[in-house]
Amino acid sequence: MSAAEPVSTSPAAGADLRVTLGRDRPIRLDCGAELGEVTVAYSTYGRLNPDRSNAILICHALTGDHHVADPHPITGKPGWWSPLVGPGRLFDTDRYFVICSNVLGGCMGSTGPADTDPATGKPWGLSFPVITIGDMVEVQARLIDHLGIDQLFCVVGGSMGGMQVLEWAHAHPERVFAAIPIATAARHSAQNIAFNEVGRQAIMADPDWCDGDYQNQGKRPKRGLAVARMAAHITYLSEPALHQKFGRNLQNRERVTYGFDADFQVESYLRHQGSTFVDRFDANSYLYITRAMDYFDLAGENGGVLANAFRGTRTRFCVISFTSDWLFPTAESRAVVHALNAVAASVSFVEIRSDKGHDAFLLDEPEFHATLAGFLEGAAAHRGLPSFPVRRTE
Repeated sequence: MSAAEPVSTSPAAGADLRVTLGRDRPIRLDCGAELGEVTVAYSTYGRLNPDRSNAILICHALTGDHHVADPHPITGKPGWWSPLVGPGRLFDTDRYFVICSNVLGGCMGSTGPADTDPATGKPWGLSFPVITIGDMVEVQARLIDHLGIDQLFCVVGGSMGGMQVLEWAHAHPERVFAAIPIATAARHSAQNIAFNEVGRQAIMADPDWCDGDYQNQGKRPKRGLAVARMAAHITYLSEPALHQKFGRNLQNRERVTYGFDADFQVESYLRHQGSTFVDRFDANSYLYITRAMDYFDLAGENGGVLANAFRGTRTRFCVISFTSDWLFPTAESRAVVHALNAVAASVSFVEIRSDKGHDAFLLDEPEFHATLAGFLEGAAAHRGLPSFPVRRTE
């Protein structure tokens, strides 16, 4: 733990907490730039036990945020993993101290391109330095320092959150007792980079994007961001899921209009996804975070050999994939497992049968939840955590 960051002797539990990091020790990014002040928005649930051994860090996906278990302040919807986080739930907050932070580059309270550049007094826009998954994890590590936690019991996340889990295990192996990367990969495929580029180009083609300076112009590239969300959302689902939910059903009509209105239910669904997304997400943040995912390549950073990223690790891993996930197919999870096997790491692997596609890790999948519960219970026993709830002291 770094002595340069202020340490919280009694971490608070609550949603939408804030801390500013980097004042004593600037955060140097992979691109070479430095940030002297980084605000991190985060939520915590439960209580840290006396020896600070029960902390779980949940890492969110691309369009998620730190509101993992509490209502979202903009949409009012439940937290994105609220069925799993809480007293008596899978991530039992009577037993664990659960942390989730908005990533660097985000737009829900953590420093990102929509925030004010202290050097100019204006929004960063495209002058914000390009970030990586490694930069996100470095900021998270500073937050964990601030909370006074030397080692996390578990780091868990899906999709981009899974990339963060793998980066944690690579960059800070001594600080991660157990790691659960879900529906993810050690590097972005060419196909995924292509999908991200389509989304970025949709945003940049919107006249209201104003070369990234839309905030100073009093505009928002809503149309471009909505299209980016629509294109991405297709990749989160599977063809069977789309067929089962929508098929070729018409939207509130008995016959087609022979026009370009939303004739089909699936069209209306995607338009709704796009229009609601723009109310809670920043367009430039979307550019920066998708680019961070594209740059992620653990093998490339380690001489082209993925196993080198985990050599000597003592972290216990549970790698999880889904049969219908074509965005991060099972083969990419198997590559991580093979790399871990090559260095004799402790690793278990489960492929969950599901027709829900990539988003299955966010949905009600009993086998997935049972896998998480079983691994956590086994890891807790090896960590020496009590099998009964942490006693509350009011």
